[in-house]
Formats: sequence, structure tokens, C-alpha cells
Amino acid sequence: MGLDKSRLRIGGRTFVERINDALRPLARRVCVVSSRERADAHGLPVVRDLYEGRGALGGLHAALSECKAQWAVIVSCDLPFVTRELFERLASFTLANDADAVAPVQDDGRPSPLCALYATGACRAVAEELIRTDDLRPRALLWRVRTRWIAFKELSDLDGSELFFRNVNTPEDYEKAKGKS
Repeated sequence: MGLDKSRLRIGGRTFVERINDALRPLARRVCVVSSRERADAHGLPVVRDLYEGRGALGGLHAALSECKAQWAVIVSCDLPFVTRELFERLASFTLANDADAVAPVQDDGRPSPLCALYATGACRAVAEELIRTDDLRPRALLWRVRTRWIAFKELSDLDGSELFFRNVNTPEDYEKAKGKS
């Protein structure tokens, strides 16, 4: 993208503000995991990576290490269309089964590890092991723990579901996203 995606705006709000609005009713604490300067400008607590240069898995590990709750909701800042209802639906699956993670499968069939719920203790240990062995794929974490995969059809009845997993990674993606707000 060439710039900090967390500061991009849709409908007058930054991506981080939009995600915070979706999470705030459900979480005791919402944090931003970032190694960027001025990450605190979002007005939320900032969590720094414990293992620098480890990409998304390093950030996921940092979030799990900081989390005091049994479950952590992990959301990438380039998913500006997530909703409270999406997270409520995902959380409903933590109660119904013996899983260490609850991860949606996008409408294109790919898992979405950066919009998922993680059991803090079990997943933190596996994330640390993956970092030690230099396997830095967030999906590898989901493959190593007991994951309840949520098929897209289990989410498709929610308003806005067609946009939940639309990453904004390029200027073209951003222009399309602005048209969806």
C-alpha cells in the first residue's frame, strides 16, 4: 500500500476506529499491536512485538502474550468491514465445542487467521514454538491447534458478510472499499 493502512479512512473513520467500534461492545480491552511509530495516536493501548521481524505471527503472539482473558479476538487492521455481529457469531462457537481457535473460512475457501478467536494459553504456546522454528504463517498456528473452522455459509446470513474478509492491501482495493461504505 505504501502507507499505514490503520490510518486510512472510510466513512470518516479510520480502519482502527471501525474495528474498535465492532469489538468494544464485546471486549473488556481493545489494543493495537504495532511496531510502527505513533501507533499510540489511535488512542488505544499499544502492544509491541516480543519477537521483532516475525510478521503477522509475531503480532499474533504479542497479542496473545498481552491478553489476560481466556480468549483473544485477533483482527488485522486491513479488514475495515468486520462487525460486532460477526464477532458475536464467532464467539458463539467457543461455547459450543472444545476448540482452541475459531476461524472463519472466507467465501473463496481460504481460512482467515487474522480475523479469528484464539484460546490465549494454548495458542500462545504454539505461536511461540512456530516462531522458534521459523514457521511464521498464521495459518500454521490454526493447523496445529484444535480449530473450529467456520464455513462462510455459517456467516453469510449476517449483514455485510460479503465484505467481512475484503482486505485493503493496494490503492485499488482502497478505492473499491471507499465505494462500499
